[in-house]
Amino acid sequence: MVRGISRQIIEVPDTGNIYYEKAYLVVKPEFSDAQRALLEKEAKRVLRAMDAPSGMKQKNKKWLMALRFFAAALAGAGIMAGCFFLF
Repeated sequence: MVRGISRQIIEVPDTGNIYYEKAYLVVKPEFSDAQRALLEKEAKRVLRAMDAPSGMKQKNKKWLMALRFFAAALAGAGIMAGCFFLF
């Protein structure tokens, strides 16, 4: 559906985020006459605050939990091996 509404859009070609290449932000009508530099500065601030998509966060958490478990298992095995040699 095409509508005849004109909106001001800020394009940020370099988001500074490894997940996103480019971002388009639609400016609210009440701020459309604000200074362009101010809008671009705010757009970059918002994009810096963005994080990985939630699906990627979950995947990273699973790997981190597995890594912690593996490190704890190695540490426990090392302690047990040290105790075995002492007696």
